[in-house]
Amino acid sequence: MKLRDKIFSDKPVNLDRQWELDLARSVIIFCLALIHCTIECTSDEGLVSGIPYLFDTIIGGPFSAPMYMFVMGIGMAYTKKNTPEHHFRRGLHIFVLGYILNICRFLIPYSIGYAITGDYAVYMEPLLYKVLCNDILTFAGLAMMLIALFMKIKLSGGMMLIITTIMCALGTVFNGVDVQNPLGNIFLGYLIGTEDAAGLVLSDFPLFNWMIFPTFGYAFAAVLKRVKDKKLFYLTVSLPAIIIAIVYFSYGITHEVGMFGEGQNCYYHMIFTDVLASLTLTVGMAGVNYLILQILPHKVFYIAWTISENITAVYFTHWVLVSLIVNVLIYIVRGTTELAPGIVMILGSAISIVSIIIGYYWNKCVNRRRVNAKTT
Repeated sequence: MKLRDKIFSDKPVNLDRQWELDLARSVIIFCLALIHCTIECTSDEGLVSGIPYLFDTIIGGPFSAPMYMFVMGIGMAYTKKNTPEHHFRRGLHIFVLGYILNICRFLIPYSIGYAITGDYAVYMEPLLYKVLCNDILTFAGLAMMLIALFMKIKLSGGMMLIITTIMCALGTVFNGVDVQNPLGNIFLGYLIGTEDAAGLVLSDFPLFNWMIFPTFGYAFAAVLKRVKDKKLFYLTVSLPAIIIAIVYFSYGITHEVGMFGEGQNCYYHMIFTDVLASLTLTVGMAGVNYLILQILPHKVFYIAWTISENITAVYFTHWVLVSLIVNVLIYIVRGTTELAPGIVMILGSAISIVSIIIGYYWNKCVNRRRVNAKTT
């Protein structure tokens, strides 16, 4: 029997929950506050080595957002509500939520900080860019709506991938555009990577550069659904993927090129080759998570699923807590947000745990209200 016939079925058979992807998302969720506390509480010089470099550039780099968007694409293909209308409504909801988050983590805390300290440079000068910036929630919303439109015109996952590959190549070509207008840079930055001389523009997840991640996940789901031997599949696919990713990223780290170059836009405005390497890593890590689950107690499956289900609420909560605690409370008390790496790890872990708990009960209340609304 050929290897292909050992791994794949002629029809979809792998339609249950993909627990390895829940584990991947739950790990990302826990690391969120550690990543963002590290960025907020460490000087630029401190971020270039040691634990801060690990969380900012490595874990907070190819291991986080690319995997999250890849898993989101798979989830869109696996959900029972896999219709263009559902995905478009969901995407619009998340897109609007991105603006609400910016109000809660920037406009409100920064206004409080300015009212107390009068520090215009810290709180008021970057506020317009922070409130209107395209964080991963706004990008995720745009990505969902675009995939919904692709589905509406009946494009296959493969055709979606071709289109977004071209988009990614164009995004690489047009990186670093400056239209000499703050609002122009901000809103064009939703599509391509923009920046200005002052470094204030926050074009963090431009659609052209990043759209390939969820569409790759959506296309990958079509393959995953036909897998009848997941262990053999991941051993065959993920092992070489991990090796390729390790070689590529090792070179990038040691030579400080690509997403490992100087400045955060090297990551947010990810170039085409970095994107391909990150996609390779996501496939490799999916296999690693599958193998990990084979040796962990079964209750870990439920824990991972529970955390994964609440990712949006946890993301929202952890950012509000980070902003209030670090950018307002710690800055006002100490006159700086810089903390020792050990303290940052403790603070980030505490915020992660609290955010996961709040996210769990928040969604539980929301779901209860939905059930009650349907029964009345």
